[in-house]
Amino acid sequence: MTIDKDDCRRSLAVVLPSLDPDDKFDRVVEELVLNGFEQIVIVDDGSSNEHQKHFIKAAEYPQSVVLHHEINKGKGRAIKTAFEYVLQNLPETEGVVTIDGDGQHLLKDIIICGNKMLEDKIVVLGCRDFSLPNVPPRSVAGNRFTSKAFRILFGIHLSDTQTGLRAIPKKYLEMFCDIPGERFEYETNMLLQMHRAGIAFEEQSIETVYDPDDYSSHYNALKDSWKVGKVMLRFLLSGSGAKYIFSSAVSLAADYLVYYILLSFFGTQREATYHLIATLSSSVLNFLVNKFWVFEKKEEFLKDLVGYYGICIPRTLISTLFASFVIHHLQTVSPGFAVLVRIVVDGTLFFASYFLQKKLVFKKI
Repeated sequence: MTIDKDDCRRSLAVVLPSLDPDDKFDRVVEELVLNGFEQIVIVDDGSSNEHQKHFIKAAEYPQSVVLHHEINKGKGRAIKTAFEYVLQNLPETEGVVTIDGDGQHLLKDIIICGNKMLEDKIVVLGCRDFSLPNVPPRSVAGNRFTSKAFRILFGIHLSDTQTGLRAIPKKYLEMFCDIPGERFEYETNMLLQMHRAGIAFEEQSIETVYDPDDYSSHYNALKDSWKVGKVMLRFLLSGSGAKYIFSSAVSLAADYLVYYILLSFFGTQREATYHLIATLSSSVLNFLVNKFWVFEKKEEFLKDLVGYYGICIPRTLISTLFASFVIHHLQTVSPGFAVLVRIVVDGTLFFASYFLQKKLVFKKI
C-alpha cells in the first residue's frame, strides 16, 4: 500500500536497530524502500553469522546504510550509534523516526508520526492501545506498571512508555546521544531526561500488529525490568529528589525524637496527641528547608505556607489515625514499636507528598 503524503520520507531518517532479524525484518526494509523512504539507518547489534544475510540484503538498497556492532551492546547503544551517524553524515535530515524491525509498526503510522513531528516541531510518540485482546500479557503488565509509575512519581502522563516508534527532531539528537543507558532502559531514560529538560511531546495513537503464533522479543522481563526500575529510581533520587529525601530524613528524625521523648515521659495513653505535636513541630523545619533549599523558591511565602500545610495536615491526620488504630489494637506497645509503626505508615505517604509539593506547592512561576 502506498501513502500519498511523502514529506517525512524525504526529510527524515528511519532508525532501525536490530538483533538476529528474521524474514519480517526483510519485509519492513523492503516496504520502507518501495514507499519512498530515502534514508534508512540500520544497526546490526552484534547479530550472529546466520542472520547476516538479512543485513546483506538490506545493504543492497541505495536508500539504506547498515552499521555493525561486533558484539551485542544493547538497543540503547544501537539507537545512539544511529543518531551519531545521522548527525555526522546526514546534514540535510530534519529528524529521525525510530522503529522496530519485527513489523509491529505499520507504514501508515510511521508516516503519520513523522509528518506530525515535521509539522509541529516536537517529539511524537506512537502509542499503542493495550486494551486490545491480541496484545501479549507481558507487554500489557509491563507498560501499565511503568505508565502508573511515570504518572505518580514524575507527573508524566504517557499511555505507552515502552513504544519503539518515536519521531524526534534533529535538534535533540546530540543531547539524546549523551543520555545514559545501553539497553532497553535507554528508552525509559530518554523520556525522563526529556521531562527534566522541558522537552514536550505529543502522543499519536497507532495500530500495533502482534502475531500470537510468532511473537518474539529480546526483552528479558526480569533483567530488563530491573534496569528500567533502577533508571527511574536514579532519576527520582537526583536533583530535588535527593534533597527532598535528605530534608525529609532530618525532619522525620526530629519528629521521631520528640515523639519518643514524649512517649517515654508520659506513656502511650495520649499517643495520638504526642504524634500530632511531634509532627507539626517538625513540619516548620521541613517547610523552610523544602521551600528555600530543596525546591529553591524564594517568592510567595504565605501562599506556599498555606499550600504546604494543605498537604501536611491531611497527611499528618492520616498517619496519626492509622498508627493509633494499629497501636491501640495491640495488647502491649513499647515506645520503640510505636515509632516503627509510624515509620512504615509515613513511608507509604512519602512519594505522594513529594509529588504534590513539587507540582502544586513549590512550582516555580
